[in-house]
Amino acid sequence: MKIRKLTMNTKIILLTFFILAFSFLVCGILLIGNLLKEQETTIGQTAMLVARTISDLPDLQQLVQSDDIDSAAEKINSIVENIRVINGAEYIVVMNMDRIKLSHPSPQEIGKPSQSTDIHAAFAEHYYTSKAKGESGTMIRALVPIINEDKAQIGVVVAGYSLPTLWELAQKYKSEILFSVVLSLIFSVWGAHTLGRHIKRQLFGLEPHEIAKLYVERTETFNAMHDGIIAVDKNLTITIFNKKAAAILGVEDKPKKYIGKKIFDILPDTRLPEIVESGKSVYNQELYINKHSILSNRIPIRVKNQTVGAVAVFQDLTDFKQLAEELTGVKAFVQALRIQTHEYKNKLHTIAGLLQLGHANQALEYLSEVQTQHDRVTKFLNERIYNENISGLLLSKITRGSELGIHVVIDEESKLTNFPKQLDHHDFVILFGNLIENALDALQGVQREQKEVTISIDDNDGILAIEIADNGAGMSEEVVQNIFENGFSTKKGTHGGIGLFLIKEIVDKGKGSIEVISEEGKGSTFMITFEI
Repeated sequence: MKIRKLTMNTKIILLTFFILAFSFLVCGILLIGNLLKEQETTIGQTAMLVARTISDLPDLQQLVQSDDIDSAAEKINSIVENIRVINGAEYIVVMNMDRIKLSHPSPQEIGKPSQSTDIHAAFAEHYYTSKAKGESGTMIRALVPIINEDKAQIGVVVAGYSLPTLWELAQKYKSEILFSVVLSLIFSVWGAHTLGRHIKRQLFGLEPHEIAKLYVERTETFNAMHDGIIAVDKNLTITIFNKKAAAILGVEDKPKKYIGKKIFDILPDTRLPEIVESGKSVYNQELYINKHSILSNRIPIRVKNQTVGAVAVFQDLTDFKQLAEELTGVKAFVQALRIQTHEYKNKLHTIAGLLQLGHANQALEYLSEVQTQHDRVTKFLNERIYNENISGLLLSKITRGSELGIHVVIDEESKLTNFPKQLDHHDFVILFGNLIENALDALQGVQREQKEVTISIDDNDGILAIEIADNGAGMSEEVVQNIFENGFSTKKGTHGGIGLFLIKEIVDKGKGSIEVISEEGKGSTFMITFEI
């Protein structure tokens, strides 16, 4: 094991060394490139200065205008050669307006016309430098027109300097280059060793195969869990996305595909960014994500008291809701049977009494009236309420109200055809069930000639509006301000304080609004609106 650690450490040091050395090499090449460019600029300026100096010599201007070209060329070449040698130029060529060379380092070139193609602008009174390749290498040339006292051009001076090669520069600056290379090597070795030790510490001293094994074990562990798990780092990049999370949220493709992507590009409504920002945990919160209702625990990930990400562990509530609905349905069915048994027993007693008194016609009329009333309510609910779960709930609440002596009235214009996108019939069973049950409770113990609960459902123009009102005991302002808090209740017992809290959660999940109007002694009205 020690050998493996040593080998790994050596690999890290060598790799880091080569990276640093290569970085220094690239920097050196760039520096040499800049040095060459600076040399080119400097040589060009020197060539231009020498050419200008020669063009301004009065003796040279007179000789250039001389008709005796051979004699003038001899004298001009003598003057120019001295200047060329002193200034280290490769060549200085003086030409008259006929482009005849009056000076040149090679005597055989004197008196011949120039064949250069880049000197035309110089004979049009232009000052410039050019770069050209020749037999002795790359040359930087300065071309300067010769202007006499009458401001007329009488010729051109061309000063050429050799551009040093990379090898020549290396020879010139070999001491500096050697010093830089040695210093770079020292810093590369030191940097590689330091970085290698730091990487090993960051990896907790683990070898690559151990890290790979841990990664595979972690991934398979998360995929084997029955809860969905999603984690992000502080930049909101997904770091964990297990198979169960993909299955619960209905996300297509393989979960591995989403690792490394931004969470809001895949699931914009996870609310994990809130946890990263606040650093506070949220437990057992119902959320609606990607058209799925889930129960979520969201916890910040902390390293050395710093929030470095967040993780969400969640379960699909669909199965739980179905089970709860089945259990609730059984309870409601038993209650409905009890109520109907009690109600029909009373009606049978009434019919039996009428028959015993010999009022057969009145008994038939009463039976017909009961049947008509039942059929009217059933037909209304079937036609106006498009979900049988809600219809059944409302019918049972009407029956329960009758048993309690409370008139439960549904507005004849009521209609329910759609649910908000984030909600389903499970949520509305909870919503209607709790609100109507609270209204019935508010009327118990109240002395009124007419106890009434009114229900209105308006589904028009993309708005679903629900209003449930009672003429019961009412509530004070203080109670109204606190009724949606979890655990707050005005009822005695241990099971209160959850109904209205659940209603507020459902309204928030559906992005709706809820308003409460209540007055003590007169009753309460709950108004809820959703966009659909």
